[in-house]
Amino acid sequence: MTDRPSILIINGPNLNMLGQREPAIYGRDTLADIEAASRTKAAELGLDVDFLQSNAEGELVDWAQNASKSHAGIIINAGGYTHTSVALLDALTVSELPVVEVHLSNIFRREEFRHHSYISRAASGVICGFGLKGYLLALDAMAQLIRPD
Repeated sequence: MTDRPSILIINGPNLNMLGQREPAIYGRDTLADIEAASRTKAAELGLDVDFLQSNAEGELVDWAQNASKSHAGIIINAGGYTHTSVALLDALTVSELPVVEVHLSNIFRREEFRHHSYISRAASGVICGFGLKGYLLALDAMAQLIRPD
């Protein structure tokens, strides 16, 4: 147990397939690569991270609902649930934690249906289009949100 603030990083459906799935869109980095880079960056910022992934919407909702018990903020890449899940929006809102939304690809350069995010209504900010680096930028942003100077 540390005294460092803990950030919950939630990853949604199909992100377990990174590195194999449409590398022209999502890159060659795996979810394990993203997790390792996120843990390194978090340590540099004096943060701990819990890094989770599920294809099940209900599990993502449960994690968001319970996050405030042990976390200072949530970084979320909700995958396809970004564009469909009011339930996940509600869970993030009820957590009352700062939220940063992340997408590997630039969702605004893709299909029209991907341009709308339910998650954004709960988020302090959105980072998209920077691949793995987006998670690191999200950690920088979260550090500022939870420790404003």
